[in-house]
Amino acid sequence: MLATGEFRGFEVAMHDPGIAVITFNQPERLNGMTQPLKRDLVEALTQAQMDDAVRVVVFTGRGRAFSAGDDISGRPPQAQGAEALVPDIFPGHHNAIGTYEGLRVLSQALNVAVRNLDKLSIAAINGIAIQTGLSLALACDFRIAAESARLGSATLRFGLLPDEGGQFLLVQLMGVAKTMDFLVRKRIVSAMEAHELGLVHEVVPDFALQERAMALATELANGPQVAMRLLKRTVYNAAEMTFAHALDDIAAKTAVSDHHPDAREGVRAFQEKREPQFNAWLEEKS
Repeated sequence: MLATGEFRGFEVAMHDPGIAVITFNQPERLNGMTQPLKRDLVEALTQAQMDDAVRVVVFTGRGRAFSAGDDISGRPPQAQGAEALVPDIFPGHHNAIGTYEGLRVLSQALNVAVRNLDKLSIAAINGIAIQTGLSLALACDFRIAAESARLGSATLRFGLLPDEGGQFLLVQLMGVAKTMDFLVRKRIVSAMEAHELGLVHEVVPDFALQERAMALATELANGPQVAMRLLKRTVYNAAEMTFAHALDDIAAKTAVSDHHPDAREGVRAFQEKREPQFNAWLEEKS
């Protein structure tokens, strides 16, 4: 079951019908990320994955930033009263192999958890989304940006690399040439520029961001959950498969969805000229 409440750098709340909202809640630090935050967030996403009550996950931030990336201020985390979902472990980065292990096991694990989540995810980008904040948003299935939002990697400003998978996600969305320009020239773009580049699905006025994100989340949560989760997985698989493998992949998943009660309800609703009422299997469990 998904734990709700305040954790180290974020809080979790549930809204009907099955929408988990994860809010980064350290605006004074521009919602900079730490290793404890990432480990707790991976655990929260694991719980969301296994909790049938969760249908959609929404990420957003409080204040002027979605997340300005890793917190490199050197200040100790301020999370008094926040619960730790997992124990602290050594963060690595003390030498070359430690950096490799820290990235693979701790930092990159967050974006892997977001992308591997079968439930659909939405990034409601309320302000600055830089480096880690950008890659987390790009790992989500949908991105809605407030007009005042700004997005970029800009790691080269510090002589660093987009080491949490940002380069891969950007290439998937923009292609090689635009990604090269975006990263090497250290570009931080406006919400509208991000939309033109294909990095976000839509841009809305600042005041409408949360309402629009929740409206989309509600639409997704009311859709046929089994078919939608299988579709999400096969779309991402198709991006890295041959045509023959993609055909086999969707055939295997269709063997599940065609025999699910949601499919029978969809056909029945079409014949009866009414809106389908999906997810009876979930309603029965609640």
